[in-house]
Amino acid sequence: MQNKGAILTFAILLAAVCFYQLSFTYVSNKVKDDAIEYAQGDEMKEFQYLDSMKSEVVYNFLGLKKFTFKDVQELEINLGLDLKGGMNVTLQVEVQDIIRAMSNYSDDETFNAALALATKNQQNSTKDYVTLFGEAFEEIDPNAKLASVFNTLELRDQVNFNTSNADVLKIIDEQTKAAIANAFNIIRTRIDRFGVAQPNIQNLQTSGRILVELPGVKDQNRVRSLLQGTANLEFWETYENQEVYQYMLQANERIKEMQVLESEKGVEDTTPESTEAEATADTTEENSLLSELEAGAAGDTTATPDNLAAFKEQYPLFALLNPSTDQAGQLYAGPIVGIAHAKDTAQVNTYLHNPQIKSIFPRDLKFAWTAKSMDEAGNYYRLIALKVTTRDGKAPLDGGVITDARQDFDQFGSNPEVAMQMNAEGAKVWQRMTKENVGKSIAIVLDGYVRSFPNVNQEIAGGRSSISGLESIEEAQDLANVLKSGKMPAPARIIQEDIVGPSLGQKAINSGLLSFVIAFALVLLYMLFFYSKNAGLAANIALIANMFFIFGILASLGAVLTLPGIAGIVLTIGMSVDANVLIYERIQEEMRAGKGVKLAITDGYKNAYSAIIDGQVTTLLTGVVLYLFGSGPIKGFATTLIIGILTSLFSAIFLTRLIFEWQLKKGGRILFASTATEGWLRNMKIKFLEKRKMFYVISGVFILISIGSFFVRGLNYGIDFKGGRSYIVEFQKDVEVGEVRAALAGVFGAAPEVKTSGEDIKITTDYRIEDRSEDVDNEVEALLMQGLKDADLIDQSVTLDEFTQDYQQSSQKVGPTISDDIRKDAAIAIGFSLIIIFLYILVRFRDWQYGLGAVAALAHDSLIVLGIFSLLSGVLPFSLEIDQAFIAAILTVLGYSINDTVVVFDRIREYLGLHPKRNREENVDAALNSTLRRTFSTSLSTFVVLLAIFLFGGATIRGFTFALLIGVVVGTYSSLFIATPIAHDTRNRVAKVVAKRKK
Repeated sequence: MQNKGAILTFAILLAAVCFYQLSFTYVSNKVKDDAIEYAQGDEMKEFQYLDSMKSEVVYNFLGLKKFTFKDVQELEINLGLDLKGGMNVTLQVEVQDIIRAMSNYSDDETFNAALALATKNQQNSTKDYVTLFGEAFEEIDPNAKLASVFNTLELRDQVNFNTSNADVLKIIDEQTKAAIANAFNIIRTRIDRFGVAQPNIQNLQTSGRILVELPGVKDQNRVRSLLQGTANLEFWETYENQEVYQYMLQANERIKEMQVLESEKGVEDTTPESTEAEATADTTEENSLLSELEAGAAGDTTATPDNLAAFKEQYPLFALLNPSTDQAGQLYAGPIVGIAHAKDTAQVNTYLHNPQIKSIFPRDLKFAWTAKSMDEAGNYYRLIALKVTTRDGKAPLDGGVITDARQDFDQFGSNPEVAMQMNAEGAKVWQRMTKENVGKSIAIVLDGYVRSFPNVNQEIAGGRSSISGLESIEEAQDLANVLKSGKMPAPARIIQEDIVGPSLGQKAINSGLLSFVIAFALVLLYMLFFYSKNAGLAANIALIANMFFIFGILASLGAVLTLPGIAGIVLTIGMSVDANVLIYERIQEEMRAGKGVKLAITDGYKNAYSAIIDGQVTTLLTGVVLYLFGSGPIKGFATTLIIGILTSLFSAIFLTRLIFEWQLKKGGRILFASTATEGWLRNMKIKFLEKRKMFYVISGVFILISIGSFFVRGLNYGIDFKGGRSYIVEFQKDVEVGEVRAALAGVFGAAPEVKTSGEDIKITTDYRIEDRSEDVDNEVEALLMQGLKDADLIDQSVTLDEFTQDYQQSSQKVGPTISDDIRKDAAIAIGFSLIIIFLYILVRFRDWQYGLGAVAALAHDSLIVLGIFSLLSGVLPFSLEIDQAFIAAILTVLGYSINDTVVVFDRIREYLGLHPKRNREENVDAALNSTLRRTFSTSLSTFVVLLAIFLFGGATIRGFTFALLIGVVVGTYSSLFIATPIAHDTRNRVAKVVAKRKK
């Protein structure tokens, strides 16, 4: 074996990297276990414990690098929402509202008709909304001018009556893109403040869509309100730090008095304990007064636990909120009144909102935290003092007065700033505010958090001004987007939603792990039984190493492990056996030809490479297509499948070879078959081509039955493809499907689809699915609960929060626009898979008849699997819906089937080369017979693995694994009895046509 040292070195390095990456998951789980033990079932205590550990060092890797708990969490294996519960939401920014606002809510009939038509067309199109609006406006009235609608006071500098429709659309597009970018930043900021561990927020390819994944959240109603609320941009005057500090001192004294009274009554101090490092570690300018106060309280500059306790007792407010002072203890100018650690901001708010404390401060004083932390780690936030100058307590200016804002540079062209323009009304108020606050700050507040507090240098008339002192171009661009779109009512509406309750997530983990362990054990036992303890043990070692590599690579890539992902790993177990089977069968053939063990191993590996690579590459291509066109769990399945194929190739080809080299060096005897299986399927002489017409008839009958079922019974499309809402509900007592259907028919206006889903009930409805109002999802859930209450199927005292947490195990929503996109992507994925498989086979075998036979077999497999789903839907006690998971199953079936077919084609090509004078039919039959043993081993091991997932993997993926089970059987059949005969017959017909032409 050449390059043995390099391969061994690579294997060791890969194992070391995987160990390193997986160590973070171990450490993270250990901290979480400590939190559970500390909390003793109290979820709030558990959250507070983990939150307090974020900046604590919990892992010192070999003394070389230290990692905080936050670092460790970012590097651990991420579990998908289907495994640990949470929400997966796709939001669509309402661009039509932005356009309406830009037109000053014009009542122009053509304009409003165009908006209505664009909104309708968006449900069946992937084009962005501005393009659809332009097309609709042109369609309704080709002679109408957009400039007449958008020549508003706000846009007068950009639009006049001579501006073309195309130019107006460009301006609209720029404004909407800025609003979408701002919506993304607002949602990201809101989620960051929500306190979710490892959230995932990303812009999707379709313009205006934002994906938000929130693992572990339980208050789904609050999350919906948080995500869908319209941004509120305000401008506030501010107090100076020197003006507020005296009130802070009084507040500190009042808090101290209150705590003394509480302690005398036997009430424990609820002030969060700060660690020694948190109380004294910072020597920055902002902490200097705190250090001096602490030293004064203790009479010593040395920090000890006793000193800290005395300081907290003397200065309970300043122990959490460090005053804004310099090293000499002098108060800083400006509106910053203090700095607090992120975990202490809630307690500071509690102090400052206490009626007894609040009465100390002036009535026109209110506080707001900065949206951005002052340090890169995200630990410390500044508290800003705002001044209320209006009678109604509202801000004197809001985002509605902004007509334009853009990122710019100062007069020297070196420092970023934001140029801002206000309308006439806003300019008057802005002039008054700047005149009265020269030398002071004006705070720009978004959603109650201060985004910026620039200093006023002079009175500003005319509404044009610039904001300087920004740290980076990115900060300037973000602020410009905030200002530009602040006046635009651009809420983001939920168009797709998946919610998995924590209990269902735990069930999924348990069932997924159980199926994984059982499948893994069955494959290990099978390899030992079929290929003896020598070769079987080598394959098992490679298989165990393969699993280790898969999880290590998943961790290093930051990939998300989902339940379909576990299915992908388990399927990889079965399919990775194929490489070992191919190698072992070829080695046995070489040994039967009279070669010694060492030479047989060398030639066996060499001769098996072609079939292994061809088979695995075709499956890999299918996985790549799934990854490109899938989303969420399907992408997770594709990720593990791709990684598994690559690692199994390395493990099967190189690691087993290293083991055999070591055994040969030791002089041990190597057996590649057990006594019981030595003669199994050897020397078979089945006349495959002779019987091909019979199999054509059998397949034809199945295909006709399938097509007939499509017309008679149809297919049971899931909400992925038809849109709607589905809920999985766990009842505390036995209920009948008919009872649930009847109970909900009244509240939903029509009977929903109700099925059993494992031990639970699955309810599917399209009620108000096209309604995109903010509260519609909560309202539908309330109706669902009320309908079940009215029928006495759940307790009458249950609240909506209790229902969503205790009864509603999961829910899913897919809007009409999303379902159209999913259907399109599914069709593209399947079509693209067939094309690239055909092209790959054409390139590898240089014979289009092979490609045709393979694609025909794949079409055959797809039709039969679809037909079985159509025939048995509603008959079997689990869901047979056509959804994204089913598309993933179909593509996986295609990958498996083509893998089997390519191995057969490869052997046919080899036999034709070895026996050129033999009749072609004899060669084809001999090749098919020679692969039977390999086909049996691979198919059986894969089937057993899938059967373990089907039986023990849980109800949520039972339909998915059922499709794979049927696909393995049908795919194995088609590779032997359909693909090869069609390729053979096509070749013969082409030969006859060529012969006739020659005559």
